[in-house]
Amino acid sequence: MFSGIVEETAKVEKLEKDRDNLHISLSCSFVNELKIDQSVSHNGVCLTVVNMNENYYTVTAIKETLLKSNLGMLKEGDLVNLERSMMMNARIDGHFVQGHVDQTAVCTDVKEENGSWYFTFEYKPLMEDYITVEKGSISVNGVSLTVVNSHDKSFQVAIIPYTYEVTNFQQIKKGTTVNLEFDIIGKYIHKILKAQLGK
Repeated sequence: MFSGIVEETAKVEKLEKDRDNLHISLSCSFVNELKIDQSVSHNGVCLTVVNMNENYYTVTAIKETLLKSNLGMLKEGDLVNLERSMMMNARIDGHFVQGHVDQTAVCTDVKEENGSWYFTFEYKPLMEDYITVEKGSISVNGVSLTVVNSHDKSFQVAIIPYTYEVTNFQQIKKGTTVNLEFDIIGKYIHKILKAQLGK
């Protein structure tokens, strides 16, 4: 479980295809604090550390993950948002993020607004439960954000300078594909209400 508060961005050092899997090796400032079997969020995708040395660590994305996320589009040198799993005795500064990406979206617009930025994303809902609500929570590339201008197949988020600088939002432009995880509480409520209404 994660909170959507990105610790830093990691640099993709090496990509290695292994049949339908992709081994991703990354470097970050806390490589020496990681351990084998540890769960780390990568652009919002929970992946397990499978190998490491003093310079970088490796995780493996399987076919299902590559189909549902933007990890298969990574290139060497790209920046990936990192977050280690939550400590249950700590404050939750974002929202509950499972690290289970629902689908991708495409950035259709970026507007700079006097020091902050508005990013617009469009997506094709893969399930009826995948919705946004005004002022609700959404995880974009693993970043916990508040939805503005919610529509059936699009939404906006506002990015403050700090978030822009410490995440890979600085690399997102029109046409960039991002990972979405919709709010788990909203998904359950939507499904329960739909069942109760017989739809």
